[in-house]
Amino acid sequence: MKRIVTLMCALALVFSCAVSASAVEYKAMTIRAATANPDGSQHVVAIDKFKEIIEKESGGKIKVQKFIGGSMGDEQANVKQLRTAEIHMAVLACGNLTPFAPAAGVFYLPYGFTSLDKNTKVFTNDAFMKKMNDLIAKQSGTRPLGWLRAGYRHITNSKHPITKMSDLKGLKIRTMTNDLHVAYFQYLGALPTPMAFNELYTAMQQGTVDGQENPTAMIWNNNIYEVQKYMTVSEHIWTSTALCVAENFLESLPQDYQDAIREAGANTTALQAEMITEENQSLLQNIEDARVEVTTLSDEAKAEFQQKAKESVWVTAADLYGQDLIDLADSFNQ
Repeated sequence: MKRIVTLMCALALVFSCAVSASAVEYKAMTIRAATANPDGSQHVVAIDKFKEIIEKESGGKIKVQKFIGGSMGDEQANVKQLRTAEIHMAVLACGNLTPFAPAAGVFYLPYGFTSLDKNTKVFTNDAFMKKMNDLIAKQSGTRPLGWLRAGYRHITNSKHPITKMSDLKGLKIRTMTNDLHVAYFQYLGALPTPMAFNELYTAMQQGTVDGQENPTAMIWNNNIYEVQKYMTVSEHIWTSTALCVAENFLESLPQDYQDAIREAGANTTALQAEMITEENQSLLQNIEDARVEVTTLSDEAKAEFQQKAKESVWVTAADLYGQDLIDLADSFNQ
């Protein structure tokens, strides 16, 4: 994580220099930005980088006030606060956006994007991303300024290695509060247990849940490896996290302010995308070194998980998001 922060600081200088020569006369204002994640997490790093860029661009007139570690509640509470302007920005996992913006669920389909290269094609396609961001803003009242790419989600647990789908049977797995997410783990034979992320560590310590699933960086940065014995590299869901701004707040600002906020958001997420893959790989080694038994699903086992997804929650998703939207997203896998 220290490497991430250092690299982002260096790279951000390039971006900030490109936007700093503005002639805009900014007036003093404060943007309240929240995340449910703790200091040192990818979410807080993103807010810090946005803060650095926008404060430099505005000559210190636009300030960013941080609320981290769930001090403003969980991510779904943050969405509601964005809609009422209690806060102005938040970093939101895709799964916590979907109750308010069903279209965001397309990014969160199990095995929706089958490789890192295909995933990159999606998030660098300007036309597709504009379509998705406009839909999300219309449905939820929150607009993604950009998307942090946390990587693929993997399963951890305290009971036994998971090498095939039947190994999940009866395991209490923490999931986010997302209907399709819960349904998928039910189809896999697990006992999904939705709960807020800030409750997870204690729940694993106390045996309320047997395991959870999250990207590698989340597993490491939040010390999940301390209370879990086994990790399965399953790559079952790609995790995208949106750096969101309240749509009504953004539209209430002068155009120059809007442009500066949009550009700072885009630059923040572009920097993060460059480094996450390498970081996740190194953190996986850290988890192994911490005496967690790490298993990678075989191609045969992964195909079993993929097939279960397509015959179950993909069918349900078509009713929720529309088959056309799913087909458009799936076209990037071709």
